[in-house]
Amino acid sequence: MTTQLFNQIDQNNLWKDTLYLKRNEYVIHSEKTDSNLYYVDSGSLKISVFIENEEKIVRFGYQKNFITALDSFITGEPTKFQIQALKKTVLKVISKSEYIDFMQKTEENTALWNTILQQLILQQLEREIDLLTSSPEERYRRVLTRSPQLFQEIPHKYIASYLRMTPETLSRLKKY
Repeated sequence: MTTQLFNQIDQNNLWKDTLYLKRNEYVIHSEKTDSNLYYVDSGSLKISVFIENEEKIVRFGYQKNFITALDSFITGEPTKFQIQALKKTVLKVISKSEYIDFMQKTEENTALWNTILQQLILQQLEREIDLLTSSPEERYRRVLTRSPQLFQEIPHKYIASYLRMTPETLSRLKKY
């Protein structure tokens, strides 16, 4: 799906910019508005929110993924999230207006957009259920099965935060 979408945007020369980020540099800070969609050409990023002065990682972006501050992308309002590069990262940028215009040009594009949104919703629901009902070991195994590349791309302290466990617990689980 992502490859198909990338190829269509690329073939139609819709990228408006390329961002080159250094490690720890931000794409967007919370309380800012951002209506761009980004494609991770290389590198990795974390999407997080601060709750009671504690960072909670909600998603990652790595090579060949699309990312955005989804709340801001959809509503045009300031985001509650921040997106930060975990290492040197290159992003291709398409504006929301260009993207939506392109998605509405053909029935095939609209169907692709709907499929992508449905997959995103299902992924988010699966994650919520995992966090509410699964033990740390189950969460670890599910993420390992679902996204094995995560463990090659993302430092373990961030994966532990994403899984809502300590880095020590993650280390222990990885040994088994």
